[in-house]
Amino acid sequence: MADIIIYTDGGCSGNPGPGAWAFVIKTEEGMKHRSGGEMATTNNRMELSAVINALAYLGGQSFRNDTAVELFTDSQYVKKGITEWIEKWKSAGWKTAAKKPVKNQDLWKRLLALRDRFAVQWNWVPGHSGHQLNELCDRLVKQKIREVSRGG
Repeated sequence: MADIIIYTDGGCSGNPGPGAWAFVIKTEEGMKHRSGGEMATTNNRMELSAVINALAYLGGQSFRNDTAVELFTDSQYVKKGITEWIEKWKSAGWKTAAKKPVKNQDLWKRLLALRDRFAVQWNWVPGHSGHQLNELCDRLVKQKIREVSRGG
């Protein structure tokens, strides 16, 4: 059983376009959520930003590095990237199998630095499938995209 449960989501209105990320963290003390956005970004950047911001938030709290974290994302890009692809990219000088530069390399490097601070179990959850905390993240993302689009 994990000490901490995290759900993350990211999205854009257009791709690229105004976008947002959100996370919900559930601990025995309760739930916390945060969101943020950018005026011109992509869906994949926001999915990555959600996970990065969630783990960075944990790092700023009093959690030990061996804290068990169960993280849920509805992005196969994030899940497969961090569990299957990242070590290959890193060993290939941040190039894909097609010898092209890895997209969002700046964010992948930030995530890699955060990944090893906690004992993270990476999970994929289908989006819009009724998972309560995933749906909450989705609502937070949509709300933040509206705010960003209005200049707020």
